[in-house]
Amino acid sequence: MSNYLFIFITAILLSVLCTVLIRWVSLKYGVVDRPSPRKIHTQAVPLLGGVAVFFSFFIMLFIFREELVAGKLQYHHWLGFFIGAIFLMIGGFLDDKYDISPRWQIIWPLLAIISVIGGGVEIGKISAPTGGILHLDQWRITLWHLNNATFYLVVLADLFTLLWLLGMMYTTKLLDGVDGLVGGITAIGGLVIFLFTSSTPYHQPDIALASLIFAGCCLGFLIFNWNPARIFLGEGGSLLLGYILGVLAIISGGKIAIALLVMGVPIMDVGWTILRRLWKGNNPFKFPDKKHLHHRLLNQGLSQKQTVLIFYTIAIIFGGSALFLQTKGKIYALSALIILMLFIVAGFHYLDKKRKD
Repeated sequence: MSNYLFIFITAILLSVLCTVLIRWVSLKYGVVDRPSPRKIHTQAVPLLGGVAVFFSFFIMLFIFREELVAGKLQYHHWLGFFIGAIFLMIGGFLDDKYDISPRWQIIWPLLAIISVIGGGVEIGKISAPTGGILHLDQWRITLWHLNNATFYLVVLADLFTLLWLLGMMYTTKLLDGVDGLVGGITAIGGLVIFLFTSSTPYHQPDIALASLIFAGCCLGFLIFNWNPARIFLGEGGSLLLGYILGVLAIISGGKIAIALLVMGVPIMDVGWTILRRLWKGNNPFKFPDKKHLHHRLLNQGLSQKQTVLIFYTIAIIFGGSALFLQTKGKIYALSALIILMLFIVAGFHYLDKKRKD
């Protein structure tokens, strides 16, 4: 445990150092987020914070690379993961610098997912809500052979991976509207997966190590992203954190329910936002508004810090519950989250109607 503590503190310190350097670069080359009517900050703030998380996270993984292949994962799994993150960084930098259109933004997350799948990462099976196991790895198409390893297109598993990672990335992307929100939520997710995979029944030291490093890197960045933020994640960073958490949920043995419990409210908020914008005939990714849950809470008079702490509390309560629940218990917890979100949506709908009247 003392070794884990050393690694955790090292990840935090490395992230702090990288964030300081990237902030300086962002200011020097004018990669900043300027105020606008739909944004809540009032002065230009450096972007590219996600680059700091990227460097600190993967430098730490490289240092401890031998421990990361001590289990079932091989170097090609981590390589695909790394290449996918590079694609997100490239696309994020281009968007932060040149504000590319949404139709081109989607290319980089798709390339990231293709890299992960090409590296051999997949969800072979998941627990069925009614009990038992759903096998997603039955339909395989051989792609290529490399170093005595065969790579397949596992149709159902890869389709599930595509939808899962897209959902996680766009959740953190659209959630990134309040200082410290995405960095803190994903740090909680990393810590929950660490605790789960370091416990005796589910002992996976390689995944525990990667999850702990991820949490430490997020917390190091959070020091500078806490309100009032001195640096933002940027486009690539907001996608990167959802991408990393989503991949960790997959390689930890398909612990999708854990990530869902941590990210449940943000995921449902994004889902509701997409449905609401589609209902109005708008592109859900092209017409931003201030009707996300975090914006609603701010409009009710809460500060950014209070809003973020509400999200943290929900993530800790439901994410922490996953450590003690079996499959049916997790389903009940997810159901409770859905009911909570429905009450929240109904409450704000009532307030909107009352305000209009």
